[in-house]
Amino acid sequence: MASSAKTRKWTDFLTCTQVLNIMVILGFMFNYMLRVNMTIAVVDMIKKNDTNTTTSSTRFDWTETQKNDILGSFFWGYVLTELPGGRLAEIVGARRVFGGGMLLASLITVLTPAACHLNYYVVLVLRALLGFFLGATWPAILPMAAKWIPPMERSKFIANMMASSLGAALTMPVCGFLISSIGWPSVFYVTGAVGILWSVAWFLLVFDSPAQHPRITIEEKLEIESKIAEGSGGKSVKPSTVPWLKIFTSGPVWAIIITHGCSVFCYFTVVNQLPSYMDHILHFNIKKNGILSSLPYLGKYAMAVIASFLADRLLKSGRFSTTTTRKAFTTFAVLTPGFLMIIQAFLGMDSVITVVVFTASLFFNGAVTAGYLSNGLDIAPNFSGTIFGMANTLSSFGGWLSTKIVAILTKEEQTFEQWRYVFWILVGTYATGALVYLLLGTGELQKWNSVEEEARIDKEMQPLKKNEKEVLA
Repeated sequence: MASSAKTRKWTDFLTCTQVLNIMVILGFMFNYMLRVNMTIAVVDMIKKNDTNTTTSSTRFDWTETQKNDILGSFFWGYVLTELPGGRLAEIVGARRVFGGGMLLASLITVLTPAACHLNYYVVLVLRALLGFFLGATWPAILPMAAKWIPPMERSKFIANMMASSLGAALTMPVCGFLISSIGWPSVFYVTGAVGILWSVAWFLLVFDSPAQHPRITIEEKLEIESKIAEGSGGKSVKPSTVPWLKIFTSGPVWAIIITHGCSVFCYFTVVNQLPSYMDHILHFNIKKNGILSSLPYLGKYAMAVIASFLADRLLKSGRFSTTTTRKAFTTFAVLTPGFLMIIQAFLGMDSVITVVVFTASLFFNGAVTAGYLSNGLDIAPNFSGTIFGMANTLSSFGGWLSTKIVAILTKEEQTFEQWRYVFWILVGTYATGALVYLLLGTGELQKWNSVEEEARIDKEMQPLKKNEKEVLA
């Protein structure tokens, strides 16, 4: 009895759901830490014409094209595991997929400095492998949300994914400090070690469902399962096979895929290229570069938390339908940054305006957590990982494409006039994403999500047909 009381007291202090939220927040922070460390480190890894350098680390004779190929190679692997990762998480669970991907990516990160000294092509392969393992992690979280989080609370949980922006915000100044103090190799050793430690904690603390958790109280387990059963996602029997044809021909699914692709294309362009833009155009030193580059990510995470809280409140109040809520937040999150990029295209030579514009644009874009990013759980919770995997596959091509576009536009010279073309491309991409979602998006549960849903609709149709015959008779 004493042991039971102690366990109950501990879980009252920190429930298993709270532990899950904390680990997911840290997981996405460290996920992006492993991804963006190269974007800040590479600025110091390449030899420059100036002789006023104090770093003791080796520098490499990489061209601007080679630098962008290194940044883009991440997406070669990333694109391969998005869809398989989401589907695999639906089958074997997110615990293995997310945790395993993070562990292997962390080990690869530790090996990166050695790869740089071996050969440029070894770096490309290693970065592609990093993308391969991290690619499976993102779509894996949605199937976990379907089992742990009630429908009316899912926007807040999905906001945890935007902790990736918080991770990027913290990684930038930390990497800047490490580079200026110790040298660029320390960036990969430190971030890799942090990722390994998190992976060990993940496997010890997180489980795929309340039913599988060995330390959850009966009260918390019943509360979670009853709330999910009350929601639309819980009243379903998952089909034994994936309805691929219905998924690929679904307008609401393509609304998520296309809008996500447009939004993430723009986001990756900022993530990968903002440090270089500040270095070449605004002429910040590496330490200042890291601090100022982090501001947009802090803003995005702040809005993600605010918007998800508001969305869940609106849904619980019943004042707005799921469709209206998702469309409103998506339009706000995707179209507003597009307007801000117009300002950047005209006034981007001013460092203060640039910092304000990029901070504001990513701040507003954080509201996607209450929009299309949660929408897969609305329309098909049983296949939310598959849908998000499809969406992230397209966005991965966009991430690679953005590095190639910037490389082509800035190959001959790094001037604001060349970068202006990049900003106008972002304007058009943001606008396209917002328009597509307005036309095709919905919050309605799709009948192909479950066997019971299709059967229910068929039964509702049959009496109508019978009544029509009686009238004709």
